[in-house]
Amino acid sequence: MAIAAPHYSPEALKFFRGLKRNNDREWFNARKAIYEREVKLATQTVVAAINEEMLRFAPENVQPPQKATFRIYRDVRFSSDKRPYKTHQGAWWARSGLEKTSGGGFYFHVAGDEVIVAAGVYMPEREQLLAIRRHIEANHEQMRALMTAKKLKSLMSEFDGNKLTRAPKGFLPDSPAADLILNRQWGFSAKLPVEVATTPGLVKEIVKRFEAAAPLVAFLNTPLAVKARKPLF
Repeated sequence: MAIAAPHYSPEALKFFRGLKRNNDREWFNARKAIYEREVKLATQTVVAAINEEMLRFAPENVQPPQKATFRIYRDVRFSSDKRPYKTHQGAWWARSGLEKTSGGGFYFHVAGDEVIVAAGVYMPEREQLLAIRRHIEANHEQMRALMTAKKLKSLMSEFDGNKLTRAPKGFLPDSPAADLILNRQWGFSAKLPVEVATTPGLVKEIVKRFEAAAPLVAFLNTPLAVKARKPLF
């Protein structure tokens, strides 16, 4: 008998809904075993299955499940929001060599009411942002073709870009890529019904969106990957 593709249990979604109402250590610690089994382990199993598929179209972004899976614990040191836990479980596939930076990658998370799938560059560091903008300006026609790919646009929606109101320093306002380099982030995302999380089709739904976005992610990483391969000293 065929083994069903990895997915989440209804108990995992129930856990997230409860955590949203009771975001405190006492509630979480009483249910930590449920989290470890139904959420954390399930996520790592889903990540491993996605890795197998990504070997075909984004092998440079494959990450060990333990590294790709985010911690459930929030960093509250510099936040006025002191709730200790995230109310979703996410995973991030950084490009090899860019794990400690903010290059292009693939992301998904599951919460009690949604599944989010995304790909692109979200919060690049200052030097990365400059490198990406220069790369886009030099290759803006290729960038436009990637951003308007029919399959990608049918599966995901473009980030709003967190745009500047005027051309960034070092770029001319009348640059042929002006509209693209105003952005501070580039990529696509999709919100799926939470019910998808509890079906064997979960991995397939994530993978087909990752695959559609993979050429754009590779393009955005091109100027960053060159630096990632150079020795630091």
